[in-house]
Amino acid sequence: MALLASGFVLSGTAFASVDAAADGKPAAGISLADLRRFIGLESQTKPADTTYRGDDSCQWANDGECDDPGIGTGACVAGTDYSDCWRIATGVEDDSCRWANDGECDEPHLGTGACLQATDFSDCEALIYLRFLDDSCAYAFDGVCNEPGVGDGTCEARTDRSDCVGRERPMAIDDHFHGFDDRVLFETASEPWMAVGWIEPAAGGFCTATLVAESVVVTAAHCIEFGGTNAAAGTFLAGFDRSGGPLSAGIEAYVVSDRRSAFLESPSHNDWVLLRLDRPIGRELGYVAGATLKAAGGDWRSFELFQAGYSWDTDDYLSGHLGCRILAVRGDGAIEHDCDTTHGDSGSPLMVVVDGDYRIIATDSAFDLDFEPAVYLATPTHEWVPLVDDFAAGLIGTAVTANR
Repeated sequence: MALLASGFVLSGTAFASVDAAADGKPAAGISLADLRRFIGLESQTKPADTTYRGDDSCQWANDGECDDPGIGTGACVAGTDYSDCWRIATGVEDDSCRWANDGECDEPHLGTGACLQATDFSDCEALIYLRFLDDSCAYAFDGVCNEPGVGDGTCEARTDRSDCVGRERPMAIDDHFHGFDDRVLFETASEPWMAVGWIEPAAGGFCTATLVAESVVVTAAHCIEFGGTNAAAGTFLAGFDRSGGPLSAGIEAYVVSDRRSAFLESPSHNDWVLLRLDRPIGRELGYVAGATLKAAGGDWRSFELFQAGYSWDTDDYLSGHLGCRILAVRGDGAIEHDCDTTHGDSGSPLMVVVDGDYRIIATDSAFDLDFEPAVYLATPTHEWVPLVDDFAAGLIGTAVTANR
């Protein structure tokens, strides 16, 4: 069982829960603080003597992932993420995690995230070469290695992964991308990509969202923490490559499936939410209307999909998969697809071209972990497409009391 923020859904959001799954691992939805208690990070011993010294003064210390520069992500100043980094710094990677040697890699990003980094060595050894690598360079996915030492140096080290290491992805890795990363980067100053942005919920995390009207965006319902007086509060940003930078707007109202009874656990066939913005930024950025599978015409097996999202590993750059396909439509309506999506892509649009125009026929939702490898699921549009006009006009929806 993978964690909500590291394998179950595709958002960057974590929610509090300390339930354990049947295999004894943390259940989907566990918060970072509760995860630390659950896996006993505080009790893990440190080396009695080592040349690597430091403290835990970085704001990202004790999150289970090394953030020191050179040996980790580089998000912290050297020596300020000691507890997360000492194993890697001293070459003492081990199997001290309680789920080590279970046949499943549990490192963050490489696997489920249920273990502290470098404590599930035997299960993760074959994947470690991809640790700390990403495609956050502006020239990623262009077929040319641009990292220093092995390329021309126009990218920072470890930020041009697919071009320098290759696009093959072991099926055991969390971001397995069906074995091969087919993504490209998009120019977000052009349509329809300008209308795709990200939502920053006030509760934390981020997801991809798309303008479907001048003042309405759609995203995955699991990205928003419902309940309380500030339900769905947050900010939407889009148009990152346009002159002057992205536009942003606060959220003033939402509408969600009336069949979604448990927001954090409901299945992917109704994992959608419409959010009304406090200003119509779609007038400048444009928008992509939704269409049902039936209205899109033809056999869904023949649809060529265009997916775009703000993935965790591509920084502020919009990435996506062109030419992916629907694999199946389940009885409840959930759509199985082969688009290469990962964390941050929750809510991202799956588009088709209808009469020369892009139309959204589904939004990305989750990995179905009951399958090996995991099946990628998206939510169909048929529930929310008929509601957009009335919601945009303020005739339906629940008000948000705080936008930002």
